[in-house]
Amino acid sequence: MISIDEAVAERGAWRNVPQGWRQLYGDFERLGVSIEWHDFRTERPLDWGRSFHPHSVEFCLNVDGRGAVGSRSQTDYVAGTAGFYAPADQALQASREARDHHQFVTLEFSRAHLQEQLVDCEADLDAQLRAAVFPERERSIVSAVQPMSLAQQNLVTSLLHPPVAKAAQSLWYQSKALELMAHFLFTPKDPEFFCMRQKRVARDRVARTKELLARDLAQPPTLEMLGREVGCSPFYLSRIFSKEVGLTIPQFLRKLRMERAAELLRGGKHNVTEAATEVGYASLSHFSKAFCETIGCCPVLYPMAKNVIIPR
Repeated sequence: MISIDEAVAERGAWRNVPQGWRQLYGDFERLGVSIEWHDFRTERPLDWGRSFHPHSVEFCLNVDGRGAVGSRSQTDYVAGTAGFYAPADQALQASREARDHHQFVTLEFSRAHLQEQLVDCEADLDAQLRAAVFPERERSIVSAVQPMSLAQQNLVTSLLHPPVAKAAQSLWYQSKALELMAHFLFTPKDPEFFCMRQKRVARDRVARTKELLARDLAQPPTLEMLGREVGCSPFYLSRIFSKEVGLTIPQFLRKLRMERAAELLRGGKHNVTEAATEVGYASLSHFSKAFCETIGCCPVLYPMAKNVIIPR
């Protein structure tokens, strides 16, 4: 997923801490999105702003260490805080303190990518973020920082250890990127944003998404593919799907996979390894954990279990 040019450019920005940067997903230049993990110490203050791209919006979840973004009205990041910044044409000043142990996740989007993702819900955005994504005039924007929520902390932890097989990681990371971004996007008073016709269209899109996911459980479509197929942006689809179903798209996909695996095991013609492979799991440990959490029984024992009720 990472282009050579992009990786070289990013490592150049972190050349003083070469082992302290890791790209988890994406490619800013090619895909317009990049999720990165940073974990380092430095003996001198670090110019953090060299890693920022013009006309981007970057969300930072700061686990540990002190940093600052901006010049005149500086925004300070301390342990356990989160915020965003949007560089315009001019470079945006940012620094990391010397001798701190810095640990943080950055989620960077090109402005063009966000505009495509959020075109369906521009009016619902937080006013400052709307100005960054759909600017009326070109200027850099730096948000105030807020304490990270428990959900954000859990998301950061899960990013470092994806609980899914490699075949499904692309979809999983896309979903997590949207989930992280959603924590910053909308005003506390989120207006009712469906009229009756929109509700019907949303239900139709969700139903079509379910069909597409069930079609090939081993190689599911990406969020981009789903969005193109149902006629809306991936972010908007993810939002209406969760609202309608009560599960995120990856959670719903896992439920479908486990129900299909249970069906195969009940039939007696597939062993656990074969059932896991059939539904797209390369790791038996990940499959067993997902099966136990969804079905309520270890997959090895499942064919012998009586009166097992699959959660609906």
